[in-house]
Amino acid sequence: METGLREGLRAKGVRLDELDERILWELMRDARIPNAALAARLHVAPSTTHTRVKALREAGVIRSSHVEVDFAALGLDVQGIVSVRLRAQARPQIKSYAAKVITLPNVLSVFFVGGTIDFLIHVACTSTAQLRDFVASELSMDPAVAATETNIVFDHLIGHEHLGSGGLARMRGPIG
Repeated sequence: METGLREGLRAKGVRLDELDERILWELMRDARIPNAALAARLHVAPSTTHTRVKALREAGVIRSSHVEVDFAALGLDVQGIVSVRLRAQARPQIKSYAAKVITLPNVLSVFFVGGTIDFLIHVACTSTAQLRDFVASELSMDPAVAATETNIVFDHLIGHEHLGSGGLARMRGPIG
């Protein structure tokens, strides 16, 4: 494991070994895997994976499990990524702005980013008209906002659905 990562986890009182990382990798690939199947895949006893997963949750390494929803099946056929730049005078409001935006009904995720923009906001809407109205009334009209730019999502590929067998060590390894 990378030294900085180890030190950060040790500061929290967490020490991960190779089995912990293999458990995490398998759960990233499929959070619904039954404990017995997880244990069989890793060639360990079910009690071992049960204890390890419980410890990883208690340590905050595993924060939650998620369901991936087909938003189109729910009538939310259009997704967008909205770039938001706040006014210079609104910089002290960055955290409160993010906390407010994440509660808006169509918002799926809010990313605070560095660069020329401040936020990327992932939204799901019923139509391009609803997306336009959402951006115009919920985002652009906010006095803290200097500018928005909306991009339509054509397809959304989720990384964990395509995880191979490389593991976390490969993710931390050199690129190329």
